[in-house]
Amino acid sequence: MPPTRYVLVSLPLRIFEDDPLSSLSATIGRDNGDIQQFPIPSFKIGTLDALVQHADDLAKLNTGCEAVASKVADSLQAILDGDEDKAAQQKVVNDKPTDQYMRSFQWDKSRYRVDRPLGELVDNLQKALQNIDNDVKAKFNQYNTVKANLAALERKKTGNLSTKSLTPIVDPSLLVHDSEYLETHLVVVPTNARKDFLRSYETIATKVVPRSAVQVAQDDEFTLFAVTTFKKHSAEFLQKCREQKWTPRQYKHVEGGKEEEQRELDRVAKEERKIWGEALRQGRVGWSESVMIWAHVITLRVFVETVLRYGLPLEFVAALVKTTPKQAKKVKAALDSTYSYLGGNAFGRDKRGRVTKDDASLSSEMAAAGLGTGEGNEYTAYVYYEVEFP
Repeated sequence: MPPTRYVLVSLPLRIFEDDPLSSLSATIGRDNGDIQQFPIPSFKIGTLDALVQHADDLAKLNTGCEAVASKVADSLQAILDGDEDKAAQQKVVNDKPTDQYMRSFQWDKSRYRVDRPLGELVDNLQKALQNIDNDVKAKFNQYNTVKANLAALERKKTGNLSTKSLTPIVDPSLLVHDSEYLETHLVVVPTNARKDFLRSYETIATKVVPRSAVQVAQDDEFTLFAVTTFKKHSAEFLQKCREQKWTPRQYKHVEGGKEEEQRELDRVAKEERKIWGEALRQGRVGWSESVMIWAHVITLRVFVETVLRYGLPLEFVAALVKTTPKQAKKVKAALDSTYSYLGGNAFGRDKRGRVTKDDASLSSEMAAAGLGTGEGNEYTAYVYYEVEFP
């Protein structure tokens, strides 16, 4: 099933003789998308210079919304082991499926009062986006840390002899204890180098106790030996082992160490399950909040550009078109074909009646100012935006 793409378009009422939505629907074509009115409140307008600045700020904030929503979507999928279907089930907005939220969108007047200046609304949306980004990032970082700790503990329990814990493997009686001169070392040797080790370990360093090598354990890849040396020459022996690609393992016998390691593993596993649930809930909240903020940002973008483009008094129709990425191109082409004249001398038609962009300098000036542009800074003759949620 192709992803959903939403097109938001605003046009002046003066160009319509009949019902605006019916005319737009006829222009777009039923096969290209479902169209409905998109409610936009009457905001405080302010000065022209302020509106131009708001347009620029909202364009940047829109990019931020897309980035945060994408990060939340990736985090949800990661925590659900890459299962896209399960991740999609978590993507609800205000307890509604994302599509239902967009198609029933209403400006949240309790959180973002419409009687406040536009600049204040933009700042509030920016702060809300930053807060939810920080919250999601903090919780998922916490989960990833606990998950890494658990993986490390599990490797110590289930890995090979070069990485796993030696506590349940080493018999304390094999080690020299409380000697003033002697010390036992544990060395992991690749199994295919076992014979070389036994033949040469006594001579690779000074003062290695002859015939002291004892096999402690073996797995599919490695063999663990205990070797006794004089303490004074321990560092030399260990260095020579490393040069031979034999791995010395640090080990100190602790009474009850095996049971303590199991308790630590159980504790971290329990903590991982707990933080997993918290991260999943935070991911759901993060998706809901980031999409709600994004929808409010888009609403403000449509309003601000509508004022800048069509002027006062504010008489316009805003519509939401639910379509697909492929069909969105047809929607755009149909709108361009019908409403390109709104762009003045920025648009013309060739001999076949196809829309052409005649005034490149005007297009670039409008794009540079952040006005009258669709996604990708392409000049449009009317207010037009596309949104596709990750």
